[in-house]
Amino acid sequence: MKPHRHRKSTLWRPGSSKPEGQPLIVEEPLSIRIQGAPYSVVMRTPGDEKAHVAGFCLGEGLADRPEDITAIAFCDGDDTNVVTVTLAPKRRKAIAGILDRREFVSQTSCGLCGKEIVADLHQQVRPVTAETRLDPQGAFACLQSLSDHQPIRRATRAAHAAAIYDDRFNLLAIAEDVGRHNALDKAIGMLFLDGRLDRAALLVLSSRISYELVQKAARARIPVIVAVSRPTTLAVDLAEALNITVACRDGRDGLNVFCCSHRFGLSTLMHA
Repeated sequence: MKPHRHRKSTLWRPGSSKPEGQPLIVEEPLSIRIQGAPYSVVMRTPGDEKAHVAGFCLGEGLADRPEDITAIAFCDGDDTNVVTVTLAPKRRKAIAGILDRREFVSQTSCGLCGKEIVADLHQQVRPVTAETRLDPQGAFACLQSLSDHQPIRRATRAAHAAAIYDDRFNLLAIAEDVGRHNALDKAIGMLFLDGRLDRAALLVLSSRISYELVQKAARARIPVIVAVSRPTTLAVDLAEALNITVACRDGRDGLNVFCCSHRFGLSTLMHA
């Protein structure tokens, strides 16, 4: 599987828009099995799976030396997202406590893929029904000014941010954190606790857009996400399924909109 795929988008710049296309990094699940039993599912970009799993085993304390692993094998050929690790008998005995305490994941199918994740989440999370219309210029301005609201980033150069605006681009909440998921949880939580989450119309992120961030936005009923970096393929697939607009910055003055571009009025602009 290639590490990136070409996806259609709409390129917006002040006063114009046109069809565009961009390569997006692939985000797919990798199910890791130890001695044939499910151990963990991690999201990753395909490639170097055996090295990925070996490093995972070292980090988890499952292996201390290469000899602790007797085999790392794909479940069914080279195109699967499931890898099984076989440990040396001596190592299995040494880490019996770790294996006994592990929390088995629910995925048992060897056909685990991004489509299954989207289908499962579509059943768990309702599509966003709000047909909010936003001025792309205003959304771009919010994205450009994000760093102005990041004191931790200015001090450390090591913080992500999530900012939430209403449909008139009034800032409702902003949070910073070393983790992008944490920053979004904090920003959503502020509005959730204040009873103001229903005003949220635009989410601005300092990071790329992964499928988990789309899922969180859908749970918060936020219809538009704009980010500094491009989304992953899985993020766009999920956003399309949940009727969420996803866009990222393109150069100094543009946005690449990957789905649900009607909220920016781009279907009209393109034929103007």
